[in-house]
Amino acid sequence: MQQLLFPNNIQFWYETLRSMSHIAYGGADFGEVVSTAERITEGDYDSWYIEWAATADRVAAEAEKALKASHKVSARDGFLRASNYYRSAEFFLHGKQCDPRHDHAYDRSVECFKTAAALYTTPRIEPVEIPYENTTLPGYLYRVDDSGTPRPTLIMHNGFDGTAEEMHFFGAVAAVERGYNVLLFDGPGMPGPRHHQGLVFRPDWENVITPVVDFTENIPEIDNNRIALLGLSMGGILAPRAAAFEHRLAAVIAVDGLYDLGQVSVRHLPGTRQEAEQLLRGETAPELDAALEQLMAKDPISRWAFNHGMYVMGVDTPRAFNASYLDYTLADGIAEKIQCPTLVCDAVEDMFFKGQPEQLYDHLTCPKTLMVFTTEEGAGAHCHPGAMRLATARIYDWLDDTLDVTATTA
Repeated sequence: MQQLLFPNNIQFWYETLRSMSHIAYGGADFGEVVSTAERITEGDYDSWYIEWAATADRVAAEAEKALKASHKVSARDGFLRASNYYRSAEFFLHGKQCDPRHDHAYDRSVECFKTAAALYTTPRIEPVEIPYENTTLPGYLYRVDDSGTPRPTLIMHNGFDGTAEEMHFFGAVAAVERGYNVLLFDGPGMPGPRHHQGLVFRPDWENVITPVVDFTENIPEIDNNRIALLGLSMGGILAPRAAAFEHRLAAVIAVDGLYDLGQVSVRHLPGTRQEAEQLLRGETAPELDAALEQLMAKDPISRWAFNHGMYVMGVDTPRAFNASYLDYTLADGIAEKIQCPTLVCDAVEDMFFKGQPEQLYDHLTCPKTLMVFTTEEGAGAHCHPGAMRLATARIYDWLDDTLDVTATTA
């Protein structure tokens, strides 16, 4: 898709398009996004934070005013947009040494979202704490209604850099409209647990999903035979990994599908895959360390990815971050262990993981579907920002058919 804003910085354009995509379910307004983007200095992370935070503060203040005047719908809508704008504001601030502004903006994003959630009557949105090891994971339970009827349920989580709150706009509301209860949550490495508990990502995601499924099965309104899992972005490898070992799932959806993150780490390194891995995991590799630092200096996408990656993986160097990616793989027979029907989504213009959805699909031995989204549809970018209505329609039509939901909920 043509870069309508930030013509010389695809990273800023993609994140702007991401905010625009949430317009479909109340997470932004077009004029607010465009006016904010026009004030930002291209490539300047401080400018990005300042302008998005200013928009978020203004929208949140207007929502507060509406709430005090008992205009609850207007307040709810304003808090939803403010939540998303605060999320966007802190996006580029993560790193080994995080900018202190990111904690403030993240907490404001969550605060605004929880205020909006409390103003909903349909669906009912309840903040929850999911037992996990010696702590809990934050999340939100969406109930279709208060009838107590057991319904098919979709567990959803984000990926490398997104929040549980963002998933409200990226499929939760659309699922509820179709008769699904929804459980959103942040796992280790995702914003809530990383900000407040110091939990970092782990590759054995089944040890995250199993307690989440345990929690879900104890909710009376859940049809335990029809619990599906959707993972977004990096969630496109985490969710299939969990499904390979957690066989209570009735379906899994990877938006978009990933097969082996290690391919990203080794693709520019010399020698064989084994030699590249040894170099990444070695005690010392000064030439590689210098090359990665140079890459960060000249490539803004790598600079952000490495800094954010060190933060969410809990490591101290760009090389250690790249080495951590080697453990996130569905190779060596893991993909073949998935038993439930699996939907693998693909974006023809994916600038991060092109070709990996097909790899995952080819290795699956379960009932499987590859769903390709194109540029002509406005859906060709990674995870299909800008085409939320189209993407959710196709994905949930597949899930309806797979779980036979239409016959039960119509």
